[in-house]
Amino acid sequence: MYSALDVSKYIIKRCNETGYTISNLKLQKILYFVQAEFLVCTGRVCFPENIQAWDFGPVVPEVYHRYKVYGSANIPYVRMGCGVRISSRDRELMNGIIDECSQYSASRLVEITHNQDPWRNAYRPYMDNVITPESIKRYFGEE
Repeated sequence: MYSALDVSKYIIKRCNETGYTISNLKLQKILYFVQAEFLVCTGRVCFPENIQAWDFGPVVPEVYHRYKVYGSANIPYVRMGCGVRISSRDRELMNGIIDECSQYSASRLVEITHNQDPWRNAYRPYMDNVITPESIKRYFGEE
């Protein structure tokens, strides 16, 4: 298991290396889909931090606050640091999701997540309800 901030650094690095743009909004959706992929493929969470149902879809608050300084602009490359070691199997899982999601605009990813049960069932305006790993696994495991 990794921290959501470490996973976000990896996502930003991957997007910058492959020429995709990555805003905070898009980053939040990719984190959500990475978590879903881990839950379905490995039976475990990728990161322990809560994902909350915000107005613009799923958000990991710790990551949002770290990168909110960029507003809606693209987040520049972030050096990984020597402490983050993501296994090759986990990188492979992440890369598939990152590469697939990066083809979409942030607004399209918001639209996609708004049409999925985990966000729809958790969302209440201004409540910051948690989207549980169980609801994510149940929804994506049935697809």
